[in-house]
Amino acid sequence: MNNFIFENRTKVYFGKGCVKEYLGCLLRSYGKTVMLVCEKDSLTENGIYDEIRAVLEKAGKKVTEFSIATGKPDYETVMEGAKMAREQNEAFILGAGDGAVTDCCKAIALAAVTKKDIWETYWEKPGITDVEPLPVGIVVTAAGSGSACSGKAVLVRNGKTASTGRDYPWCSPRFALMDPSYTCTGPVKEMISSGFDALSYMMESYFSGPEGDNVYDDIAEALMKSIIRNLRAALRNPEDYTARSNLLWASAMAGNRIPGLGKKGDGFCHDLERQLEPWMGCSPGAALAVIQPVYYRHICKDGLAQFVRFAENVWMIPREGRTDEEMALAGIRALENFAGELGLPATFGDGTKPGCAGGRQPEPGELQTVAAACKVSAGSYRRLDRTETEKGDRKNGICNIKQRCKNAHAWIRGISD
Repeated sequence: MNNFIFENRTKVYFGKGCVKEYLGCLLRSYGKTVMLVCEKDSLTENGIYDEIRAVLEKAGKKVTEFSIATGKPDYETVMEGAKMAREQNEAFILGAGDGAVTDCCKAIALAAVTKKDIWETYWEKPGITDVEPLPVGIVVTAAGSGSACSGKAVLVRNGKTASTGRDYPWCSPRFALMDPSYTCTGPVKEMISSGFDALSYMMESYFSGPEGDNVYDDIAEALMKSIIRNLRAALRNPEDYTARSNLLWASAMAGNRIPGLGKKGDGFCHDLERQLEPWMGCSPGAALAVIQPVYYRHICKDGLAQFVRFAENVWMIPREGRTDEEMALAGIRALENFAGELGLPATFGDGTKPGCAGGRQPEPGELQTVAAACKVSAGSYRRLDRTETEKGDRKNGICNIKQRCKNAHAWIRGISD
């Protein structure tokens, strides 16, 4: 295992009714003012907004609402929220929603207390948080990235030209309230997409160096099997509280920094997804269902032992005379088939699938901008150079850039540092 430093100060309150039971008491220590950050329309439809407001009013809090749009938080929205927080002298930021809402709260909390440009100082490049952000608490309404249990946050700037994720422990929420019944109120397609996103986070650490025995790999295999099993159960019955509970906690485990300790990680697929999402109109889970099987087929020979382990321990595929390479490809095919079983897209052109809202293909010049923003992670099994990027690899499913509109394979671009 690699050396690591572990820190996580987020306290989790998990279970049905936890918002009514704990939220008011938790806010007693944070002054009289609260900024409520949420996607108000969606929370109003399912009744969660009214429930949270009732708790805040009972606690005697002065509430300022900051409603945001769906999708990744953008720099302009964050700066608007930070300005409001300063003007209203907010003592606490309460987010209610999915990972995007959580990320927005963290960025606002940091921007509200610093005079530095947060994009240039903290997101465009790794920085050091030399100020204490405003305290943040999260009411989680979707199982996905597990962002409520870490300082991780993705921020978009200039719309479709840059999206960067960072992890600053000081930005970790002080608490996270997780009521699995809240996740039952959203569309099933969001559950599917966010569940696959959680699975993707697990795989990105799992398929990375160093090789050999690692505690994380054992944890990851158990969590991946749990996500797969419970996604199937929740797809059969979206009101299955047990399945929803397991998905919510598994996604929190995927994002709470414990998984991945001792591993370098390969975040290339999520990095590429973040750049493409604004163009393609796909949710993270839908985009990753397209990207990851293709990427893994391309690199599996370079991490063959781990891909064989994935096939055997996660998908329970028997040897039956298969070579190591055949086992590795069988595991990747099982992943691809599972995405199809969930109804997720196989190509970016399939706008009928869950998580696809439509969009347009980037033009060649725009695609170069997208590709330039993606860096190969330190833990990746294979560093794809510019020759591979331009010529592609038809045998392993990577197509020439000129054919980018025909299928998903054209989007897998490795850019050397």
